[in-house]
Amino acid sequence: MARDLFHNIVRSALEKDGWMITDDPLSIRCGGVDIQIDLGLEKLLAAEKGTEKIAVEIKNFVSASKISEFHTALGQFINYRTALRTEDPERILYLAVPSLIYHDFFNLPFTQIVVSENNLKIIVYDIEKEEIIAWKN
Repeated sequence: MARDLFHNIVRSALEKDGWMITDDPLSIRCGGVDIQIDLGLEKLLAAEKGTEKIAVEIKNFVSASKISEFHTALGQFINYRTALRTEDPERILYLAVPSLIYHDFFNLPFTQIVVSENNLKIIVYDIEKEEIIAWKN
């Protein structure tokens, strides 16, 4: 499986944010299809609440066509979310995108409409600092 350019940066940023990597990649078999999501993670919450589980699909948006990459990312997100709802319903899916792309491309009116209509959950990460900047639900 080919890793995204910023895979290790996002992994490091999530670990700094208190997340424990449980799967790299997270493999799921759903309806006869094998799916690999970039990362599976857990975070211990307050003792009475247990753990929070997430899956993260990492995207870098480095090609010349941001809209083409967005189409691919959106399709993956929808398919992966469906597989998780079926096979691992406690796990919430996030799309990780670099802060520069988020503040530029993801602030366009069209992109905002698509994100809202498809209920995309987004993690914004800083490439240079290897940090999570924001969680967009």
